[in-house]
Amino acid sequence: MAVPKRRVSKQRRDNRRAHWKLELPGLIKCPQCHEFKLPHRVCGACGYYKGREVIKKDA
Repeated sequence: MAVPKRRVSKQRRDNRRAHWKLELPGLIKCPQCHEFKLPHRVCGACGYYKGREVIKKDA
């Protein structure tokens, strides 16, 4: 079984983890109600997707 010959140093370990950061989701404005939403998903505020009402929302 493969076993590391030397312990991984803190610098090497931290350099490997340097890119593990959280990123903000790419939000767009809904063309119907102008609320921010995730792309390619139904708007949670108005229920529209691609100009069609998909979910009935009470006004």
